[in-house]
Amino acid sequence: MEPGRIELVNARLPLKEEGRLYRLVLEDGAWRSVERQEEGWLAAPEALPIGQAGLGELRGAATVDLQGRTLLPAFVDVHLHLDKAYSLPAVRNRSGTLREAIDNYRAHVAGFSKEELRERIMRGARTAASYGSLLLRTHLDVPLHLGRDVAMRSVEAALEARESLRDIVDLQLFPMFAYEQRRHAELSEFAGETLRMGVDGIGGAPHLTDDPGAGIEWALALAAGADRPVDLHLDETDDPQMRTIGLFCDAVRRHGYGGRATAGHLCSLSAMPQEDAERLIAGMREAGVGAVTLPAVNLYLQGRGDRGNVRRGLTRVKELLEAGVTVAAASDNIQDPFHPFGRGDLLQIGLIGAYAAHLAGEEHVRTVLRMLTEAPAALAGVRNYGVAPGCAASFVVLGAASGEELLQELPSSRWVCRRGGWISASVLRREELSAGAEAFVGKNL
Repeated sequence: MEPGRIELVNARLPLKEEGRLYRLVLEDGAWRSVERQEEGWLAAPEALPIGQAGLGELRGAATVDLQGRTLLPAFVDVHLHLDKAYSLPAVRNRSGTLREAIDNYRAHVAGFSKEELRERIMRGARTAASYGSLLLRTHLDVPLHLGRDVAMRSVEAALEARESLRDIVDLQLFPMFAYEQRRHAELSEFAGETLRMGVDGIGGAPHLTDDPGAGIEWALALAAGADRPVDLHLDETDDPQMRTIGLFCDAVRRHGYGGRATAGHLCSLSAMPQEDAERLIAGMREAGVGAVTLPAVNLYLQGRGDRGNVRRGLTRVKELLEAGVTVAAASDNIQDPFHPFGRGDLLQIGLIGAYAAHLAGEEHVRTVLRMLTEAPAALAGVRNYGVAPGCAASFVVLGAASGEELLQELPSSRWVCRRGGWISASVLRREELSAGAEAFVGKNL
């Protein structure tokens, strides 16, 4: 039985300040107090040392000694494609391009059963939760051109997965509607049904259509009519002339949707002249449009046609941050034709983003961590988020003594708590690793 009250001592909170230790108390799923240990290290002989604690031990402990490890509010992965996750064995991508990934997945999607889609979503969500991500926004493939049954499979699979996982992780579902103007009436009827079924928002990739402006207007009108947020893939291309983000910002302003509109990818910002990018970024800030960078996938997919000076594909992360735009980093694709790697570990994504965006200075560590926590939580509309009295006690403890060490080591040891209840404990015991290494060396000598 989960204790109603848990005390945590000797915790480090890098989002607050480095080098300090904290004592925290949570009760009935929320933080009751968060206090600095003014005297430094707190001896707590009655506490369970977390370094050796498994899930069963944690669930029975009233006091836990974090032994100087870091604690962060649970990661929020605000851009995933869980219905596509782990589909790589069935769908390959020989060229590594976005175009082939889209075409190949589209050619196979009708053959995936609802049960297969649901299992992929659940596997990806569970794995992400074990790494500390407890809210996931997944964009769902809804290929209406292949028939209503095929389009509805991923929606039904995701709704079933969300219900099955509701005690472990929160899922936000955003269907990726294909904005073909000639099908707007059929699409509107289908979209309305998915909203009544319980999807959370409006997605899509209007920059891939013949009339992006019409698609964006349709998406904003639908979102406003249903009172749902909108989160679009935009300008995922190396083409510097692709600037649908400007159309999106105009539509957001017209509909008064600032603060409820998000744009993912924005790769073309990096390919265009500086002054043009600055103008569009300023428009995002003024319209209240948030940005999501997908560093691993865009580094993999973009620049495939370049020779020599290969474009990196990453959007202008630093400029967006400096302009005051809310910027999150997210996983995107996991082991599918769009990205053959990845594991749903948002800290790994943060490291890749830090490399690619040159956010590697000591002063950037907190910025990177906020892109995995506070920024995506704001984009996802999460209330009572963080490590502060009254906020939900959903957090991850990681085997590192500072924010910088988190990115240096990507610690394997993680303990995850959701609303006051421990759900995962992944413990790497160094003495066991050391002993195993010695045995291996001895055997091979």
